[in-house]
Amino acid sequence: MYIKHLSLTNFRNYRRFECGLPAGPLILVGDNAQGKTSLLESIYYLAGASTPHASSDRQLIHWLAVRNDAYPFLKIVAEVVTSMGVQTIDVRLAMDDSVSTQEIRLKKTILVAGLKKRVRDIFGLVNIVLFLPQDLVLVEGPPSARRRYIDSTICQVDSVYRKALQEYSKVISQRNALLKQLQGRGSIGSQLDFWDTQLCQSGAVVIAGRIRAIEEIEHHAGPIYEQLTGTAEYLRLSYCPDYDPVEKPADQLALEIDVPVRRSSISDEEIAAGLQTRLSEKRSEEIGRGMTIVGPHRDELRFVSSGVDLGIYGSRGQSRSAVLALKLAEMAWMRDRTGECPILLLDEVMAELDFKRRRDLLTHIDGADQVIMTTTDLDVFEESFRRSAQVWSVTDGRVSSAMA
Repeated sequence: MYIKHLSLTNFRNYRRFECGLPAGPLILVGDNAQGKTSLLESIYYLAGASTPHASSDRQLIHWLAVRNDAYPFLKIVAEVVTSMGVQTIDVRLAMDDSVSTQEIRLKKTILVAGLKKRVRDIFGLVNIVLFLPQDLVLVEGPPSARRRYIDSTICQVDSVYRKALQEYSKVISQRNALLKQLQGRGSIGSQLDFWDTQLCQSGAVVIAGRIRAIEEIEHHAGPIYEQLTGTAEYLRLSYCPDYDPVEKPADQLALEIDVPVRRSSISDEEIAAGLQTRLSEKRSEEIGRGMTIVGPHRDELRFVSSGVDLGIYGSRGQSRSAVLALKLAEMAWMRDRTGECPILLLDEVMAELDFKRRRDLLTHIDGADQVIMTTTDLDVFEESFRRSAQVWSVTDGRVSSAMA
């Protein structure tokens, strides 16, 4: 899988950009704030119509378009080559003139092969693994960052999970609103029965999907981490669901012994039934607090090496190796699930790694259909790799011809 041609209109600092992209490795070199990251961001946007670099889509529109154009808009058009052939994806953001307000309201339109699609239909058309320097937050940051990561990863390849997650989010919102209304009223909890059923149905699919995906990704991440560290340490991805269909023994819980738990044999129906029981047990507490305190929106994922939780006790080097192993495992997992190697985007990652980790990373991504990397310093790449890659210069939103 790779992007053959990319066209941008009013995206970030690109008023207009159109270029064929090569398969294989491509290095974008230039100073900061020249447009390297924006190119990666536009490609990543094709995977799910969102970006980790913006809190709102409005921030993506070129500032001149926002200031000067009567109807500001942006457009991303890409020709994507897969084993099934070439497909054109067209993503547009335009001012919604049906809404009368002083604030700019944007309408998102997706066209695939010229046919209008729903926004959610874009998932799975382009599979992308994104490496960022701030990915250390996956190990050291809050649980919400890890939940967002695993959700965005699974959603690229699993439409059933994606639909269940969307339904679950809606249910939580509605159920929390009802819980706030019931707070302090006494025994009117029966009004929750409908939302409890909905929560259990969609929540069970989410939990089961996470169980399978995390176990499968761990299968790749463990050996990769061992290779990266050059030790006998083996990375384990410890999924800690808020509702665990496999309860830990009391003595294990007390001693905090790290023991792998396999849950993949448990059916969605069993998870839903157990989740229903837990909700019943917590109903009074939830009404008292006015919020849902049971369910996968409170799940956790921990990175464990040799029994040590890296998020608490790990070194900076161990965290970097863990994230690197996770991303490389994600790449292998997507290839296993879809039969296509995902597009790899690396934004200023090489400068964050020491020489050995750089070499290990380049070795593992060798042979990928398309790898696009950004850097301010070409010397972070070995000369042999630079010779095998195309090297483009990015200056003030303009991409020059190859620099090989």
